[in-house]
Amino acid sequence: MKVVIPLAGKGTRLRPHTHITPKPMLKIAGKPVIDYVMEDLQRLGNVEQVIYITGHLKDKVEEYARKKYPFDSVFVEQKVQDGTAGAVALAKPYIDQPVFIIFVDTIFDADLSVVKTTDADGIIWVKTVEDYQRFGVVVSDAAGNMQRIVEKPTEPISKRANIGLYYIKNWKLLMEGVDWTLKQPKNKGEFYLTDAFQYMIDHGAKIKVIDVEGWYDAGEQGTLLQTNRTILEKGRAKRPASVPPGVTIVDPVYIEDNVTLTASTIGPNVSIGAGSSIENSELRDTVIGAGAKVAKSRLSSSMIGDAAEVTGIKGQINVSDHSVVKHEG
Repeated sequence: MKVVIPLAGKGTRLRPHTHITPKPMLKIAGKPVIDYVMEDLQRLGNVEQVIYITGHLKDKVEEYARKKYPFDSVFVEQKVQDGTAGAVALAKPYIDQPVFIIFVDTIFDADLSVVKTTDADGIIWVKTVEDYQRFGVVVSDAAGNMQRIVEKPTEPISKRANIGLYYIKNWKLLMEGVDWTLKQPKNKGEFYLTDAFQYMIDHGAKIKVIDVEGWYDAGEQGTLLQTNRTILEKGRAKRPASVPPGVTIVDPVYIEDNVTLTASTIGPNVSIGAGSSIENSELRDTVIGAGAKVAKSRLSSSMIGDAAEVTGIKGQINVSDHSVVKHEG
């Protein structure tokens, strides 16, 4: 099979961090979000090629992917941000077999191995949510096959949210649907991949709907911090090999090697990158990059980038790499 990963977006909801770091490369519990997905694909096997649809900070994405992952890779730039169908259309020259399409700004718990035995034309994974009005929701028939997707419904016709994870076995009909979608008027200003799925269904395809055990958003600061907490609680936590005198660790935390801790309380739900220094501070529900320095601060629900310096701050802050924030008084 092949894999298409659209990641051309600018990540505006995670600024200022995404000004210099691609959104999928921001870290959750010490690991870039994209790594969680790619490790699932490595365990699955049978991936012949990955087609990355790039845009914002495309050189950083390509450098990281080529260095990190073992797959044969192709990088195609999406110069016009015209929607998810437009992104997948750019992969058309490379799609000649069943294909995964994965949007990598979320982390999910899903058994991808079902693709090896399915007789359906495709699979769409979903997660039941209470705030269904925020999402595209999937309506299925009695046999568990997709009938339609409704974007941000006002009535609870379904609470099974589309999470951006798809497997399409009937790739020829998919590309036919993408071509059809791009010839229609834009849907709310974009060409949606879900319209191509609807085309497939209208032409007799069966797309099976499968619920995931977990779905964790990393698309904006609040949900990224919440996902950091969830992943730590699910076993990704890492304590220092030894805790210095005067330092209190409140689990769960993820603290890389070579972090200096002095007279501080760390946790719960804190991730700290390698080479950082925390002194005379209290941290909770916070993600700190590598090589950062935090002193005389009491922080919660905060994000601090690599090599940033924060001194004398109490409350919630959001600063990107190499920033300096000081309060003296």
